[in-house]
Amino acid sequence: MAVQPGRVGIVGLGLIGGSLGLDLQAQGWTVQGLVHRQITADRAMARRLVGTVSTDPRCLADCDVVILALPIPLLLNPPDELVAALPASAVVTDVGSVKQPVLEAWRQRHPRFVASHPMAGTAQAGVDAGVLNLFRGRPWIATPDAQTDPIALDQVRDLALSVGGHWLTSNASQHDQAVALISHMPVLVSAALLRAVGDERDPEIRQLAMVLASSGFADTSRVGGGNPQLGVAMASTNRDAVLRGLAAYRWSLEQLEDAVLQQNWSQLELELLRTQTLRPDFLRAPGGVSSES
Repeated sequence: MAVQPGRVGIVGLGLIGGSLGLDLQAQGWTVQGLVHRQITADRAMARRLVGTVSTDPRCLADCDVVILALPIPLLLNPPDELVAALPASAVVTDVGSVKQPVLEAWRQRHPRFVASHPMAGTAQAGVDAGVLNLFRGRPWIATPDAQTDPIALDQVRDLALSVGGHWLTSNASQHDQAVALISHMPVLVSAALLRAVGDERDPEIRQLAMVLASSGFADTSRVGGGNPQLGVAMASTNRDAVLRGLAAYRWSLEQLEDAVLQQNWSQLELELLRTQTLRPDFLRAPGGVSSES
């Protein structure tokens, strides 16, 4: 049976939280927002992201579901007053891009916690970033463990499906390694590209590169030019998986570099033919290539 719209609390009204607020209201949910600052609350109401909003965690008292749309550091070390305000009967889930540390942080904090991660986003951030239909056709993955309440898991699944998400489950370690490869590690790779271009010593060449930069450079540099705090949070909380991804990337880059050094153009063409055939498999996956996550 599909989850019936009730009262949902969304803690944090940035891109993900604000977009969920818009989508869930469209599905008939009564949406209560919780934010840290009154100026954010006022803007959230002006944009109609939620039905009501507060800076007091006690506003969550009557919620059937609570979604923690918080930065990773706050997910791992939530304020005591927030945890105390969560109704014991409510389903609680998160939207963080790492799952093993979040599971460990919340396992003893709430009996109906479900670790989940909607793989959706844009380059925007903050209370003005929320948009309708952000999750339509995008993967929404949960990482239950032996202690996860199966009824709570079903409710999160139904909520994800109601906003158009493509539901998946895996264990937390598999999730974190996969996301390191397609989301966390690419942030650092993209940052390295920006550094290489930005550190060009010849000012005339650097200026010309800026003038000539177009869609290809924009695509490959976008995530490296994003939120620095988010990048640090992803790398620090998913360190081992990110390091494994970077090692694999470094090895691949060295193979391409060696082909250029040796002027082995046939080998370089073979490598590029292989990567040309690899990319469509990721584009054809449910939801396609993930954006900001």
